[in-house]
Amino acid sequence: MLEVRDLEVRYGPAQALWGVSLDVGAGELVSVVGPNGAGKTTLINTLAGLLRSSSGSLRFAGEEITRTPAHRFCQKGIAIVPEGRRLFTGMTVLENLELGSYLPEAKARRRQTLDEVLALFPALREKLPVAAGLLSGGQQQMVAIGRALMARPKLLLLDEPSLGLAPAIVLDMFAAIRRINADGLSVLLVEQNIVMAMEIASRAYVLEEGRTVLSGPASTLLERPEIRKAYLGLAH
Repeated sequence: MLEVRDLEVRYGPAQALWGVSLDVGAGELVSVVGPNGAGKTTLINTLAGLLRSSSGSLRFAGEEITRTPAHRFCQKGIAIVPEGRRLFTGMTVLENLELGSYLPEAKARRRQTLDEVLALFPALREKLPVAAGLLSGGQQQMVAIGRALMARPKLLLLDEPSLGLAPAIVLDMFAAIRRINADGLSVLLVEQNIVMAMEIASRAYVLEEGRTVLSGPASTLLERPEIRKAYLGLAH
């Protein structure tokens, strides 16, 4: 579904990504992990059309989208849940969710999709008339994911969904991501919590200093001695 080849991204003269290639198949959940500063957010923002690559190619559903305008990415079927959620805190939960369904096809099925989001996140049902800024961090993350789902995407991009959340809430959030994928939606998850990210993914990529240093089945990568030492502090 998503094919990324030799992607390079610069911020002015500073290069952030170097020849990154990856794939996400239809219905697949793929994780991208790595330390702070590895280029994960740069990668996911480029895949969402928010940044323009300096070279390389992006193909989505068989179509070249490398030079597609940013506002067309959602129309193509790509939705992002950005790091830090970025909700409109003065607007209600319902208003934030409805913002995700502004495209005609999504708007036509808004009621159905809202019911699906509330089934996934029942805690939001009673919060619909509440300002998003008054919610807990976990509830705000639910709204951010729900807003992306309201667009009825084909590919969901998640940037650090566990950031700043309590451990119990993180477990719930990853369980929800697993359910979203089980319903057939392709997911690309960028995450620092390497154990959780690997446990729910079929495949994974490890980024370091803007480069892909490892890739393969997630369960296999998690057992590699260099991963266990660098990220888990464990000897093989």
